[in-house]
Amino acid sequence: MTATFLLRRVSALLIAVVLAGVPTAASAEPIRVGLPAPTGPYPVGSTDLHLIDPSREDPWVPGRVRELMITVRYPARPNTEPKAPYMAAGVAAAVAATDAGKLGVEPNLLDYRFPTHSGIGAPVADGRRPVLLYSPGATLSRSHGTTQMEQLASDGYIVVAIDHTHEAEAVEFPGGRVARKFRPAPTLDVSKRLITTRIADTRFVLDQLELLAAGVHRDADGRAVPAGLNTALDLSCIGMFGHSGGGFTTAETMFADPRISAGADLDGSMAYSQSSRNFGRAADEGLDRPFLLMSAGDHSLDTDASWQQFLGHHRGPLCRVHLPDGEHFSYTDYQTLLPRLGHTTTAFVGAVDPAHSLAVQHHTLATFFDTHLPHNTRDENRTAAPGCP
Repeated sequence: MTATFLLRRVSALLIAVVLAGVPTAASAEPIRVGLPAPTGPYPVGSTDLHLIDPSREDPWVPGRVRELMITVRYPARPNTEPKAPYMAAGVAAAVAATDAGKLGVEPNLLDYRFPTHSGIGAPVADGRRPVLLYSPGATLSRSHGTTQMEQLASDGYIVVAIDHTHEAEAVEFPGGRVARKFRPAPTLDVSKRLITTRIADTRFVLDQLELLAAGVHRDADGRAVPAGLNTALDLSCIGMFGHSGGGFTTAETMFADPRISAGADLDGSMAYSQSSRNFGRAADEGLDRPFLLMSAGDHSLDTDASWQQFLGHHRGPLCRVHLPDGEHFSYTDYQTLLPRLGHTTTAFVGAVDPAHSLAVQHHTLATFFDTHLPHNTRDENRTAAPGCP
């Protein structure tokens, strides 16, 4: 499961995953789906930020500076703010059009605008909070880990999700401008450029969070952030997690940047090429900070040479958790979306019970980050998840 292979696999399988339950016959009504509500003690707030890095040219579209969209989810006070949609309008339309073309159905049958559980601009809860970064899998959107991120925000974390522009199917910027996927066919060189770009994206986001915490507002369009968000950021406690290529990104960013104190890889290889043993630097040289490896199905430490290489060089605490009845996309929102679409595709989310899968994921991630990002908002009633220290 190399970076190049995942680029091909995810782009080919995503359509099938999202639309596994869509009937081939036309229907007058969109298919309604939703995500489970978070169970932590806090309501969840959400805000989007537009960031521009004038020091970098976009690696996929020459002549343009690098710009990103991020979503910040955070513990909120009780509120009645409108809920953020799962995808922005332009992203939802682009994904629906692409998916409908593959199926031969009308795009209006596919509704990606269903509400999440995050109040837009909701007032920030009192207190300083540890920060978690989230990087999605190759070609996927920052939306695809919403269930995990809302749960962690409701537990007391500030969670920052990053869209890697021109790698995701579509990214919508303020004003409705949409940047579509624009990347060469997968090769070893492209895969290395992808990870290098993701590392730079993540480190730039960290830089911007430091400015935000210092009271310097750097949204590119001058939009205000929710009051109190800057003082809530505790940047002495930073973790990171990601699915697939986002897990690889997590390990490589930790290797490059000591500001991240703990990381989690959700079923992502750390190899550019398994066959030639062309691994990332984290695998070849190891990390000295806590790391979590979560796998599913037939992907595990036993089958992934890059993980074996990582284990041989890792110098910090290590946690490993395996979902034997899960699959690669069990670590995304598709674990719950597929059954709600009325169809289960075991090749993508396995035969695991969705409620059990989510319970293991939420408990493992919360326990891991609570353990290794000690903070006064930690819930002391949590106990160690199976396979964790």
